This record gives sequence, structure tokens and C-alpha cells, in this order.
Amino acid sequence: MTDHIRQQALTLWEYHHLNHSLTKADAILVLCSHDLRVAQRGAELFLEGWAPLLIFSGGLGVITRHMWSEPEAELFARIALDMGVPAQQILIENQSSNTGENVLFTKQLLEQHQLEIERFIVVQKPYMERRSFATFKKVWPGKDVLVTSPQDSFDTYLSQYTNPALTPDDVISIMVGDLQRIQLYPEKGFQIPQPIPTEVWAAYEALIQAGYDRHLATS
Repeated sequence: MTDHIRQQALTLWEYHHLNHSLTKADAILVLCSHDLRVAQRGAELFLEGWAPLLIFSGGLGVITRHMWSEPEAELFARIALDMGVPAQQILIENQSSNTGENVLFTKQLLEQHQLEIERFIVVQKPYMERRSFATFKKVWPGKDVLVTSPQDSFDTYLSQYTNPALTPDDVISIMVGDLQRIQLYPEKGFQIPQPIPTEVWAAYEALIQAGYDRHLATS
């Protein structure tokens, strides 16, 4: 990776972060994916006492359906159990295949359990904080939500990535695709709008020119 590419990718990385300061919540909602570090972050927050309920949401998505045979949420929940989270404090939603479904199906799950949750801490990959927030506020308006992620720097995240099936270049391509979705999805009704600064869009276009376009939405 050249210094120029790294700088453009870092611009996107920083934009995707919301840098929310955490406060105690009613539930921690972990949006599952290919990144097992997210499961660890969710479990750590529970064990630190940020909320009394830990929810894992995720079936098999675009990436993980080619990697695993079991739902993401089941795998993530086992990680939390191994870290000491009591089973009775965990809820699992294992049918969703995208971020919007993560939120919608979790809403339905909580309704089935007759649980009224007003304040959430959402845990997601570092480069999906902003899109997760925008999606949550569209699908479930009126709830308080803070978003966090594994507390790694950009370089540390890429060098210590927990899934060897994805290279640093793959991660950058995913970040590019997520920025495109932030721009496109409000018109489709999937997310609330998010401002995209000129320098962030310029970095996005530079990365596409450099070939980081493998995870762009096709429609």
C-alpha cells in the first residue's frame, strides 16, 4: 500500500468513526459480521457494566455466507460466553442479512420478549459506525443510540485483522463501498442522511480510481 493510498483510506476511516462517548444503556446490540473483534468488544462492554443485556444480531451476510455455515450471531455469542457473559443475559437474532434487518429483526425480537429498551449501545466494525447509526435511526426512530467499535488505530486494525480471509485491500474496498451506501441509501429509504465533506468524497473517488471498487453497490 502506497503512502497516498494509506492517506486516502485513513480519511475514510476517520469519517466512518462517530467518536461517541459512552453512557450506560439498557442493552448492548452487537451487529455481527466477519469481524470477530466486534464480538469481543461487545462482551467487554457488558462485563464492564455498560448495560444489563447483550444482543447479537446476524445471520449470514454477503461476505460471511462464503466463509461460515452457521449464523454470525451464534458464533459471536459463543465468544461472549467464553469471555464470561452469562447465557441468561444474551439474546440472539440469527436471521438478518444486512444492517437494516439487524435493527428491524432485533426490534421484533424484543417485542416478542416484551422488553422495552430505550437506550442502546450499538457495537459494529470501526468503519461501519456511521452507517450503522444512520440505519438504526431510520429503522427505529425515537430510541437513543450510541455507536462504538473495537478501539484500534487504522494501522493496528489492518495489521492485526482477525479474519485471514480478508486482506487490508479488501477492508479498504469495503470502506469505499460503505461510503457509497451512505451517499445512496437515504434516497432508497434505508438510512437517514449523513453529510459527506468534500475531502472525504475526494478520497473515495481516488480510491475507486486506484481499483478499490470490489464492494460497490450495483444498484
